[in-house]
Amino acid sequence: MSTHIVVPTGGVGPWGNLVPDAGLAAGVRGRLELFVSVRGGRSVASRQFHEGALRVLRPHYLDESGQVCFVMVNPGGAYLGADLFLIDVEVQPGAELLLTTQSATKVYRTPGSFAEQRMRVRLGEGARLELLPDQLIAYREASYRQNSSISLHPTSSLVMAEVITPGWSPDGGVFRYEELRLRNEIQVETGGGSRLLVLDNLLIRPPLGDVAGMGFMEGFSHVGSLVVVDPRVNQELADELHHLTRDHDAYTGVSLTNSVGGTTGLVLRSLSNSTDELNNLLGACTSVLRERWYGQGPVNLRKY
Repeated sequence: MSTHIVVPTGGVGPWGNLVPDAGLAAGVRGRLELFVSVRGGRSVASRQFHEGALRVLRPHYLDESGQVCFVMVNPGGAYLGADLFLIDVEVQPGAELLLTTQSATKVYRTPGSFAEQRMRVRLGEGARLELLPDQLIAYREASYRQNSSISLHPTSSLVMAEVITPGWSPDGGVFRYEELRLRNEIQVETGGGSRLLVLDNLLIRPPLGDVAGMGFMEGFSHVGSLVVVDPRVNQELADELHHLTRDHDAYTGVSLTNSVGGTTGLVLRSLSNSTDELNNLLGACTSVLRERWYGQGPVNLRKY
């Protein structure tokens, strides 16, 4: 597993605007824009736009906190070769959003070209985003790239959790996909401009070698990742979450970034042979943050 967590002293700004409102460009399969702001004491959608094979279901509220929950849907059911999906999310000052998916993201065979998702996220002052999609499943001969560019205020809070699992193949092999490339770039907006806090790059290419071996996947087949950026992140929290993972059948490491503008990032990476085990592990970690920072209970989306 090629994975890099870079904590530089400076950086460049996020990539530019998505496709303009003139309709889907060539190769774009789906496009979604979701802007959330505060109105009447709770968070609501101030802009909601979709076209092609992406949309969101109606908003709902899991508790009395005012945090809004939106569920993204791909009516096509899967990502195929040369598909490009564009997602633009903005959580405005003081607003709180929980964004998830209706079901697992499935990537099937991609002959000729890879499938790709590009997501741009902006968090305003005091804004909060929990990005908790269902697992990503890569099937035989699948190639997928996911690029997330995130810009946030030093006082905003970001929690991202994701699980990657191999799909079924006729021969029972677990690494039959071609390539998975997931890249998260997180910028902090300070008085002096944008500064790069985290560049987290996960690259798995099974055809190029034995990815299941030592120094790579360590005999495991599934990967779980948790990224947290918040002014309350510190070494004590990192140690606590790492200790919490010992109750799960997984091999886990935790890294902290340098602080930028008064905020700090935490990256947790976990290896296992079970999607449920990783979902439970990441759910336990996010539940600690929800209860301690916001007095909320564990996420219960009741999708199934």
